[in-house]
Amino acid sequence: MFLLRLLLKNAFRHKLRTVLTLIGLVVAICAFGLLRTIIDAWYAGVEASSSTRLVTRSSISLTFQLPLGYAQRIRAVDGVRAISWANWFGGVYITERNFFPQFAIDPASYLALYPEYVIADAEKLAFLRDRQAAVVGRGLANKFGWRIGDTIPLRGTIYPGTWTFNLRAIYDGVDAKTDENQMFVHWSLINESVRQSTRRAADSVGVYIVGIDEPNNAALISQRIDALFANSLAETLTETEKAFQLSFVSMSEAILVAIQAVSLIIIVIIMAVMANTMTMTARERLAEYATLRALGFPPGFVVRLLYGESLLIAAIGGALGVAATLPLAAAFARAAGTLFPVFQVSALTMALQWLAALIVGSVAAAWPAWRMSRIDIVDGLRHVA
Repeated sequence: MFLLRLLLKNAFRHKLRTVLTLIGLVVAICAFGLLRTIIDAWYAGVEASSSTRLVTRSSISLTFQLPLGYAQRIRAVDGVRAISWANWFGGVYITERNFFPQFAIDPASYLALYPEYVIADAEKLAFLRDRQAAVVGRGLANKFGWRIGDTIPLRGTIYPGTWTFNLRAIYDGVDAKTDENQMFVHWSLINESVRQSTRRAADSVGVYIVGIDEPNNAALISQRIDALFANSLAETLTETEKAFQLSFVSMSEAILVAIQAVSLIIIVIIMAVMANTMTMTARERLAEYATLRALGFPPGFVVRLLYGESLLIAAIGGALGVAATLPLAAAFARAAGTLFPVFQVSALTMALQWLAALIVGSVAAAWPAWRMSRIDIVDGLRHVA
């Protein structure tokens, strides 16, 4: 208790210097946490993917469609327990700034493959019965103030025209990793319109979602599916849902590496600032430490004083930085809108913030502590004069 009181008095002996150092620490820890959260948000889709789902798409590109007739052939593959399909709809709600994912799906089979979308039975039944119905995530509904029964107009980009959907259901995510910023509509409604306008483009899908029994056999089942359509006019590429999501993340790999580098550079900079503070502190107290040595205190006591003071300042700055990260992340999530469907400061990120603060405190005190442990008592006392 005595040592803690002594450390507090020493830490705030120069209040302005300590406060400025703390501000720098808080800003650095906040920035580090926010950048780490952005990286986590980028990988949110990967983390939420299921090991029991495969995605089959055109081997050329996602923009190329696959025939609907593939569904029955894939369903017959050994190891496949269920299959569904989806098309990217790509509509615009009021303005392009209101971007959010929209998929045309086969409702019954698709929702059965995604148990993480929790929908009330009555709402789910209403969605299944109404071909003009839509289901949206809770986050999306809250963002635009939608309620059950509302009409949602979308201006088609891939499928031209103005489409009007009736909001029949709102789903909740089973956990914080579930994307609640999506919209699903009936594939059959879209397909009927395509059949009337461009008959050759009808009865085709963007991707097949394949449910499997045994995740360990994912590679084997993928090979079996792709072998079915080898050398056909529409060859397929089947991969795990995680690999499918990673293919999108890899497009931004350079950005992610840059963000990670910046987060580490911030910590290195504040470490240098903190080291400078502790070096100045040790130089100013040279006579005090020499006096302690003259009174019989061992070198280890002087080291503990410097390390304790540095770690105390780092701990206070770390605590304030972690606390400030939460409201800052919430504000950033609101500003980003649906750009990051899942934006939440994880326990791992907060642990890394604490670890970064403690490393800063430890490294900053290393050099001055080593110097003060080796001071010559006579030279130190002479420094008083």
